[in-house]
Amino acid sequence: MRHYWEQNTPRRCRSLVIAVRVFLKRGIGAKARAPKLGNQAGGFASFMGIADTSSRRLERRWAPRYDFRASLDIEWGSAMLRACTRDVSSNGMFIESVDPLWIGAGFSANLMLDHPVKVVCSVKRVEPGRGMGVSVSFPEQQQETYLQLIARLSRTQP
Repeated sequence: MRHYWEQNTPRRCRSLVIAVRVFLKRGIGAKARAPKLGNQAGGFASFMGIADTSSRRLERRWAPRYDFRASLDIEWGSAMLRACTRDVSSNGMFIESVDPLWIGAGFSANLMLDHPVKVVCSVKRVEPGRGMGVSVSFPEQQQETYLQLIARLSRTQP
């Protein structure tokens, strides 16, 4: 019997998953190598951090992030979801949610500050079971309030 992911995953992704499983079974140590992983993963093994466990993912963000927790009411279609922010920046935030939306999903949300701020979000990154990284944009009158929050956080955090 085939697993669900085997039936519903493109062939090139199945190859990568199988290669990673083989690599992990061998153990991650100083001498552990996966000679075929680079070929099966299309040469992206070192970029993905699979081949070298000490390297971190490349940082692509240009705006500094600030730890900030606040409630968030997400309006997605006719549903109203509750979530919480983990960190914010001038152009995005990470939203903690047990059931994150998918990459590319768009929604609006109310950030619960002294005066709620309406933000329009687009999901850019998903961490299953943890949450989602989103880019944000604002109606013109809301942007100033959000940028004041970022300025205040930049003065209080290193």
